[in-house]
Amino acid sequence: MRELDVVGVRVEMPTNQPLVLLREVDGARYLPIWIGAVEATAIAFAQQGVVPPRPLTHDLLRDVVTAFEQELDEVRITDVKDGVFYATLVFGSGVQVEARPSDSIALALRTGSRIVCSEDVLGESGVHVADEDEDEVEKFREFLDQITPEDFQPGG
Repeated sequence: MRELDVVGVRVEMPTNQPLVLLREVDGARYLPIWIGAVEATAIAFAQQGVVPPRPLTHDLLRDVVTAFEQELDEVRITDVKDGVFYATLVFGSGVQVEARPSDSIALALRTGSRIVCSEDVLGESGVHVADEDEDEVEKFREFLDQITPEDFQPGG
């Protein structure tokens, strides 16, 4: 498993399809995952430190985990099949719960939990950026503006 950081949420144009962009902590690969608008908002809020007047679903889940005296140790992005990513929430008690990566990432950002990804998923769906200087990162952002969800489908 490789640890990932959340770079941010982007919107693919012209379809307005959001994606969350993750980056390998000790590497040069990025992992784009297409997500829903609600989850994109939840991730962006957590990254920006926005506290809504009433708890959103991911805030509620964090509070429930805390109320049951559990800790979310890590989020594992475990698989990708036909362009669909899979994740597992791993709790301190040893309990594991399957979840969508978007929900898992939103929860991890609220709990300060680590996000890890299998080497197989990174090998299949990760995008390698050789040099992370500003020019390369800008080129990657331009690349993100041009790609579509179909580009990440087998044979796409």
